[in-house]
Amino acid sequence: MPEQATQFGRTIAAPNDAWLAKQPSEAILDPELPIIDTHHHFWDRADHRYLLDELIADLATGHNIEATVFLECRSMYRAGGPAEMRPVGETEFVAGLAAMSASGGYGSTRVAAGIVGYADLTLGDQVEPVLEAHIRAGGGRFRGVRHSAGWDASEVIGNSRADMRPHLYHRPEFRAGLARLAALGLSFDAWLYHPQLADVAELARAVPAASIIMGHVGGVLGYGPYAGKKDEVFAAWKAAMTELAACPNVVVKLGGMMRRLAAFDYGTAPVPPSSEELAGYWRPYMATCVELFGADRCMFESNFPVEKVGTGYAVLWNAFKRIAAGASPNEKHALFSGTARRVYHLD
Repeated sequence: MPEQATQFGRTIAAPNDAWLAKQPSEAILDPELPIIDTHHHFWDRADHRYLLDELIADLATGHNIEATVFLECRSMYRAGGPAEMRPVGETEFVAGLAAMSASGGYGSTRVAAGIVGYADLTLGDQVEPVLEAHIRAGGGRFRGVRHSAGWDASEVIGNSRADMRPHLYHRPEFRAGLARLAALGLSFDAWLYHPQLADVAELARAVPAASIIMGHVGGVLGYGPYAGKKDEVFAAWKAAMTELAACPNVVVKLGGMMRRLAAFDYGTAPVPPSSEELAGYWRPYMATCVELFGADRCMFESNFPVEKVGTGYAVLWNAFKRIAAGASPNEKHALFSGTARRVYHLD
């Protein structure tokens, strides 16, 4: 049983399988609803492996997952060659797993039907050869880039990179790189924390041709200096998301709140929460996103295996279905697959 208080956001801990096994089983809600999981990772680390077999085991827990989108996580970079080209190794690695899935030998889900990699957009115009290399490596599946900008003055929060500084998205060279990305028909996954959301809105206005996907409900923080300030944080987050929703080239992913929101301490909880409990934690934020952006600019994401520190895959998607329970059939289609299919150009 977990018994150590969680250091939210600081590390990506390996899931506690024995603890997860205590999560009460639930009937799958609306099991025929088509789903595209818009955000998951693959990695092979010293303390945790999450590759095709592990994902397939989660996909087999009952929901109708038609396809998935892989998001960069610094896996399998090339060991040599120019530094800016080394992240192409991750796309090569994931394209191989996607090809294995496409063989039909691993179930019907099209795993990594879309691949979002990393390229340093601060290269400006010089990022184009890197993007072209990703496209070649992706075997027709490369869809875009995530370049994270998470920064907070508090050391407790944990920044996206050790050398991260404020306002990465303001830099002229970054915006030049984003323009190159957009010109190639590729999307941009943004990731930072809720006090920084104005940077994404300014970026969206500065590069209107860019298709921008705001990850993890806008990066709401609820630990460190933000602990005990739920109402204040929600008000600031909602105001910033309202500004962001006014940018027509931005959509938002609904998920990825397990570690940063810190709504419950999975490090000390005797058992994992139910889908009803998870929906209660996350509904105010996710329902607000749907209200602000509309269902056709929102899409659910598992963020697995990161979220696996707090819940299993079946319960996670049940929680999302509870949150969307009042939506119309057309809205549910958009939230669970339609928006993803359009934004990531999935056939």
